[in-house]
Amino acid sequence: MNREDFPMLDKDIIYLDNGATTLKPKCVLDKMNDYYENYSANAHRGDYDISYKVDLEYENTRNLVKEFINAKYLEEIVFTSGTTESLNMIANGFFANYLEAGDEILITTSEHASNVLPWFRLAKKIGCKIGYIPVDDNYYITIENVLKSITPQTKVIALAEITNVIGDKRPIKEIAKIAHERNIFVVVDGAQSIPHKKTDVQDLDVDFLAFSAHKMCGPTGVGVLYGKKALLEQLEPVNMGGGMNESFDSENEVFLKSLPTRLEAGTPNIAGVIGFGEAIKYLTNIGMDKISETEHNLREYLIDKLIKISHIDIINLESDSGIVSINVDGIFSQDVAYYLNKYNICVRAGNHCAKIIKKTTGVANSIRISLYFYNTESEVDELVELLSNKDKILKEML
Repeated sequence: MNREDFPMLDKDIIYLDNGATTLKPKCVLDKMNDYYENYSANAHRGDYDISYKVDLEYENTRNLVKEFINAKYLEEIVFTSGTTESLNMIANGFFANYLEAGDEILITTSEHASNVLPWFRLAKKIGCKIGYIPVDDNYYITIENVLKSITPQTKVIALAEITNVIGDKRPIKEIAKIAHERNIFVVVDGAQSIPHKKTDVQDLDVDFLAFSAHKMCGPTGVGVLYGKKALLEQLEPVNMGGGMNESFDSENEVFLKSLPTRLEAGTPNIAGVIGFGEAIKYLTNIGMDKISETEHNLREYLIDKLIKISHIDIINLESDSGIVSINVDGIFSQDVAYYLNKYNICVRAGNHCAKIIKKTTGVANSIRISLYFYNTESEVDELVELLSNKDKILKEML
């Protein structure tokens, strides 16, 4: 679907590593080049025409993001370098000033490093505890297990809506309701969910949400920190510098700008933000429901073929996303990835930045096939054909 929009697909490759980053449509590239070629000034700094145009384009993206996730206020959209920075800002700028020794943060062993390490550091610094919500036999979170995991000390539940290895979709709306009834904050890593499904933060009622442009047809180096306005007002800026202050005359006289500017210190990735806006328009024109349906059908097509191959172990047979994690019996995952690369097939191999997931799955490394709407059944057929011959893999993998 829409393959003609992606210059990378003119090359002789089959790209199946969309969980890491997606390809970029030409309209996004053109939008960024237009900035660099025709109005390459700074944002929120100049008093001249091309600088004003930068301001309009930059803030237009903020409004596009607001509409895309149905935020209530424009001030709730903060631009960052990506999901990782957003989650670190949430942990270090808000919860470092809120949590106390003995408080509990609930996560799972399926989380990406970006939704684990900031909490680990905070726990070590403050003396709070990390708790783990157990998953069921299909590695899903159930409401029952959430309820069993909450204690009187639980103050934060921080989860990916869709995980990057298992690809399971969490019942975030229901979890948020349970959490808020107990005065617990909910933080969501949306890196793998926002690009693939329609999202409404007001309906979900999450407190904070983080996601990245590069996983949704946008440029690298751009992300979003969404937070409820009242909470962002309490978030202490992690970075201090130009653009985010009103004035400073001494250490005792520092006055910051209002949201969201005070959380965006320094010169931003202007071209990236402008390109991100074009990516949002592109995905919106296709339709997020259509994207979800296309990925679901393609995943089912892939699973139906892989399940017939005896030497393929499908780790996440049941999943709600376009992520399929597998291993070939007796062959190291990265050797299989090198073998597929000989045929210009791009997959991810390793632990996928989810190093504690092995405590649950018993699998330290895997091959991750992550699909997007521009992938095709014929590409799946080529992949499956290469994986079906184990002797061929053993012979050619080195």
